[in-house]
Amino acid sequence: MSESTASLTATTSAAAPRPASALARGRRARIALRGLQVLLALFYGIASALPKLIAHPSAADAFDEMGWGSAGMYTIGALELAGAVALLVPVLQSVAAMALGALMVGAFVVQVVVFDGQNAATPLILLVPLALIAWKRRESNTELLRWARREA
Repeated sequence: MSESTASLTATTSAAAPRPASALARGRRARIALRGLQVLLALFYGIASALPKLIAHPSAADAFDEMGWGSAGMYTIGALELAGAVALLVPVLQSVAAMALGALMVGAFVVQVVVFDGQNAATPLILLVPLALIAWKRRESNTELLRWARREA
């Protein structure tokens, strides 16, 4: 086979449509990412925000120990609940993941400084899927910015 024929073959195969298996893998990846978003939304809404918003004694004691009191507890609970809901809204999903990631950085610092590192791994573990969601859903940021500019 000559060089020009090999070059033409490589160019033609690069421009060919993706095989069905690649499309199926992409679809499965999108479904898995959406499932991860739902799972994290449930975690933040039920396991994390709800105890703070109903002033469960474990949450109230922790916030009293930090010196933040009930105002801090309700604020963090409301932010977590808002982030959980926003993870499920397509135009807000990337921003929500970034905001919840910022909360997790703060939670890590609090765990290390106030609680001597007890449970400090939890916010770091949660940062990984949040970063993945923020990155993979970043095209929604463009849509959100376009919508915000239109409203202004």
